[in-house]
Amino acid sequence: MTTADVVVLGMGPGGEHVATELANAGMDVVGVEKELLGGECPYWACVPTKMMVRATDALAEAQRVNILAGRSDVDRNWTPVATRIRKDATDDWNDGVAVERFEATGGRFIRGAGRLDGPKRMIVGDDVIDVAKAIVIATGTKAAIPPIDGINRVDYWTNRGAVKATEVPESLVVVGAGAVGCEFAQVFARYGSRVTLLEGQTHVLPREEPEACRLLHEIFAADGIDVRAEQAAAACHAAGDGVTVTTDTGLTVSAQRLLVATGRKADLGAIATATIGVDESTKWIPVDDHLRVEGAPAVWAIGDVVGGGFTHMAVYHARIVIADILGRSVPGTTDRARPRVTFTDPEVGAVGLTERQAREQGLDVRTGLSNIPESARGWIHKVGNDGFIKLVEDKQRGVLVGATSVGPVGGEVLSMLTLAVHAQVSVEDLRQMIYAYPTFHRAVEDALSNLEGQT
Repeated sequence: MTTADVVVLGMGPGGEHVATELANAGMDVVGVEKELLGGECPYWACVPTKMMVRATDALAEAQRVNILAGRSDVDRNWTPVATRIRKDATDDWNDGVAVERFEATGGRFIRGAGRLDGPKRMIVGDDVIDVAKAIVIATGTKAAIPPIDGINRVDYWTNRGAVKATEVPESLVVVGAGAVGCEFAQVFARYGSRVTLLEGQTHVLPREEPEACRLLHEIFAADGIDVRAEQAAAACHAAGDGVTVTTDTGLTVSAQRLLVATGRKADLGAIATATIGVDESTKWIPVDDHLRVEGAPAVWAIGDVVGGGFTHMAVYHARIVIADILGRSVPGTTDRARPRVTFTDPEVGAVGLTERQAREQGLDVRTGLSNIPESARGWIHKVGNDGFIKLVEDKQRGVLVGATSVGPVGGEVLSMLTLAVHAQVSVEDLRQMIYAYPTFHRAVEDALSNLEGQT
């Protein structure tokens, strides 16, 4: 039996931030993590996958030299990518440096699978910790594997297997065309893999604006990716050195490798949330606007386990929880300006509501759209300039409730649109701004002009 002021269960980006800041504030903090301190993001998701994307972007740009600047012969080689992931990003999946950094704050680290025993106790293996002030749950999610007949009898990748790849498969079937599936499909296709992308809904990135989805279909076709929309994987079986997938329409696709990218899910049973009154069959832990777990005093939950979905949301939640535990006044959470970026080429950035979501909420909306190739910077860029800006305005209030930025630096251009949605800047004020010429973000001004012309 031991005691602590605070126990943080799950030391991903959000949990690590909470534990570090509270330890720096003088609290006795125990951080509990069953895998690697730092979580999914630095070891298997955000960081290594964007290294992969960076490499394929470089390949694409090198090939564009032949159009823009002279002559370039590209020799694709996966070894530098795999080596960089192991050396620079993950230290070969070793978190020793991160553990030392946390313990230097005075925090204590326990590696193990923690479980709750009521709102004031944590059990980790043989350790029982009585908690004086707060428990923060930040256990994240794991890859959700759909009920595909035979999936447990074949060798398949999730994001973790794909990140650890030391060779590019000759062929690849990707199940699921959300952000993860789309990014991996393009990465491996540009490294020479024959990729088939299966998606049960009508298009890739089904949660984004249809204009973005249609554009990605065109881009993927040019990359040689065989996109099969409205083709959900129903069954699979081992076939020779690979796998064959059968869709719900009877189509069969064979490949050397299978990658399942059909979302994430929390495992509430593993951490015994029933002991704090949270049904373990629910999708997410229910929390209030300060991330306090409903019905469980002195217990907070953050990040993916409450439906956050992104590293930046976990860290955003962490800031609120840190202030709340320290007794500081802080505004509650808002989803008004939640940003998201899919790091394909072009990047698909979005914030707030799509046009369809806004209309479903009963808002009277109008939209404005400008095409990046028609902007001055897009015309100068010439190749690899696909994209657009789409704005969604609440006509009654005269503010943006959503926006999409697709383009070579779509995620970066999104920053000003995120600010506009977050701060509820009036559309009229946005029109009065000065937009530097010639920049990609100046296409926002063109979209505002298009918006003004709508009724």
